[in-house]
Amino acid sequence: MRRHEFQPGRLVAGAALTAAGVLYLLDGSGGADLPWFAVVPIAVGGLCLAALVGLVTYAVRRDRRDRISASRDR
Repeated sequence: MRRHEFQPGRLVAGAALTAAGVLYLLDGSGGADLPWFAVVPIAVGGLCLAALVGLVTYAVRRDRRDRISASRDR
């Protein structure tokens, strides 16, 4: 398998959606008593947080790439 770069935004999105799914499953099985609207903010908030993490990761990698490129041009 080829190596790929780590993408923390996808990790955060997966964790948030997994947590929302587990809570929905617990509510459906009777293990927890959540209001019907509790899962939606968790999923949406997790996706917003994942977008923010993805943007920060992109900015850091772009800055690092630009610095390496500038040091090679000297």
